[in-house]
Amino acid sequence: MEELLGGFSLGLFFWQAVLFVALILLLKKFAWKPILDSVNDREEGIKNALDSAEKAKLEMENLQADNQKLLKEARAERETMLKEARDIKNKMIEDAKGEAQEQANKLIQQAQAAIESEKKAAMAELKNHVAGLSLDIAEKVVRDELSNKDKQLKLVETMLGEKSLTEA
Repeated sequence: MEELLGGFSLGLFFWQAVLFVALILLLKKFAWKPILDSVNDREEGIKNALDSAEKAKLEMENLQADNQKLLKEARAERETMLKEARDIKNKMIEDAKGEAQEQANKLIQQAQAAIESEKKAAMAELKNHVAGLSLDIAEKVVRDELSNKDKQLKLVETMLGEKSLTEA
């Protein structure tokens, strides 16, 4: 009968089945739990690594957002500083222009005062010169008038006549 079944032996099958079941029981008792624990630990490790990666990703996004915020603040501060610098420059230019205008006005006033002073001095000198010329002319006229005795007497009479008329 063994030959009909193609070399199949029921006893061998039985013992192989018993050994297989025993191997399964031994594996279940001694190896299955550590293998499952190892697989579960690995799964837990992978899960923790994914959670850590997700947390790191969120932290990176927060850091990038903070960096963007800091960058915007820095740009705004730079713009403020540039605006202040422009304002200071413009104020300095305006102050310099005002000071230059003030200096120019002072110089103009000093020049006008000097011109006025020179003008007065020239007028005084001209008056003195004219007065001197007038005296020279008067002296010559009086000398000419007084050189003739008749003219002298007539001049004295005219002066006395004017004097008496003004006193009366």
